[in-house]
Amino acid sequence: MEDALNNGVAIKAPTHFVGIRFNNLGKAYFFSTDDSSLVIGDFVVVETIRGIELGNVAILPQEIVEYKSSLGLKPILRRAIEEDIKAYKANLLAADEAFRFTQAEVSRLELEMNLTSAEFTLDRAKIIISYLSEHRVDFRELLHSLAGKLHTRIELRQIGTRDKAKMIGGVGICGLPLCCSTFLNEFDGISINRAKNQMLALNIPKLSGHCGKLICCLKYEDELYTDLKKDFPRLGLRFNYNGTQYRITSLNVLNRTVKIEGSGDVQFLDLSAIKDILAKDKSLITNNKKDEDSDDKVDEE
Repeated sequence: MEDALNNGVAIKAPTHFVGIRFNNLGKAYFFSTDDSSLVIGDFVVVETIRGIELGNVAILPQEIVEYKSSLGLKPILRRAIEEDIKAYKANLLAADEAFRFTQAEVSRLELEMNLTSAEFTLDRAKIIISYLSEHRVDFRELLHSLAGKLHTRIELRQIGTRDKAKMIGGVGICGLPLCCSTFLNEFDGISINRAKNQMLALNIPKLSGHCGKLICCLKYEDELYTDLKKDFPRLGLRFNYNGTQYRITSLNVLNRTVKIEGSGDVQFLDLSAIKDILAKDKSLITNNKKDEDSDDKVDEE
């Protein structure tokens, strides 16, 4: 039955939700629909926070009762028709021209803006121009120039380097598509302390993603490492073993082994063996703060 209106158009009560992807890139966003016959690749017209957009089905329809997210679902307005496809293609060409014009104006006005993209909404009610900048930009004169050329609502959107990576996409060091362009909704702060907690070599270039920031996946196993390390002695701990003083220099929480060094000798022992040794050693000498700090050296290789 029809129980809602959207811009004067009756919308039937939704029975399913479906994943829609835009520009064939990035993650899919869910919308409600009463059309369970949609298949992968079908084009539909939807309304997003940016405006009216064209997207394609990336996840098949599922019954609405299976939707568990707390986020509200906007309805699919309609299946795309030939005129929508033509308008979308024309908008791509127009957006490319608008991007070049904007770039020329940015250069003319000597603004510190690194443009990344320009996109029209399907109905051309708005153009979204995204840019990177390390500083606040006074773009009032730029807006005046663009308004005279584009004759539509203009949104200049400053984004971060992670947002740029999310928009462009790519393949990570794991060989899979970037997390930010597939499923991440928000970017949590990633601290170098997470790399230290997981006992990774502190080589910043190797720990950085396409965006130049620390890779987001450092947070995925951080809690697990924190929990597993509770069963291990701390790094730098000194103890006597077979008449020689050794120092714990490395832990492998996954295979539960401990690396010890002393008097030119290096050994790898099971955690259970280390626990037995420490339990028997009555002259245990714990490491001081200086010893701990000496372990946190950055790998420059």
